[in-house]
Amino acid sequence: MNAPNDGTATAPVLSILIPVYNERSTIRQVIEKVRAVPFPVTVEIIVVDDGSSDGSRDILRDLPAGDDVRVFYHEMNAGKGAAIQTALRHARGEYVVVQDADLELDPTDLLPLLAVVRTGRADVCYGSRFMRDRREFHRLPTYWANRALNLTCNLINGIHLTDMNTCYKMMRADVARNVNLVSRGFAMEPEITTKLARMGVRIHEHPIRYRPRGREEGKKIRSTDFFRYLGAMVRFRLGDARPMAYRAGPPSAPQAARATAEIRRDPATSQ
Repeated sequence: MNAPNDGTATAPVLSILIPVYNERSTIRQVIEKVRAVPFPVTVEIIVVDDGSSDGSRDILRDLPAGDDVRVFYHEMNAGKGAAIQTALRHARGEYVVVQDADLELDPTDLLPLLAVVRTGRADVCYGSRFMRDRREFHRLPTYWANRALNLTCNLINGIHLTDMNTCYKMMRADVARNVNLVSRGFAMEPEITTKLARMGVRIHEHPIRYRPRGREEGKKIRSTDFFRYLGAMVRFRLGDARPMAYRAGPPSAPQAARATAEIRRDPATSQ
């Protein structure tokens, strides 16, 4: 467990939220890589299995015991946004960030993002995959889709980001909860950025490394999500984006219907 070297136990400072859906080949390695990062603060890892059917759940249940990892399970697939909502309800840290369960990003790159937010340079720090533009990405359809979505997001919200769709959005926990996330799928990404812009939150960007994977490796986002992203930008830009008090209680009725069966794996609680 990563913690300050002062010999005292402290509450988690950074909560790393990992949504999982059919990532059997990578989830164990991702958790190991996150655990290996020399964070200067106490860290907790919150994993939410979103109804996996490929054996990911068995791997998660067999993880070595540790007080830095908690795992929750959805009975059925409810979407990445729903998994993040579950994880956030259980987060105890002062800062939160999402880590995907694949190997596209290197969790070591979370260190400078955390430093930006902890020192107060910004309320939120995005890890940009495109600040260091690499030409080999230009042949990927997802690259141009990301650039188009990013341009649209900037125009709609009057901001200047290079990668609104990044997974790495490091922020204070109170900011994350005031976003009042409602999207259940991938549209959570434009929802977060649009609401942060409406709230006037300071967003900083820092370059990160990126190794894109293909559909054969388990890439789940599809071309239809492009239009869902556009719709989400318009919806949350024109809708009521006032900060709302975060409710730490049970999920709403629609969510409860699909995603309430959470089984806690915690050294202090038997399954």
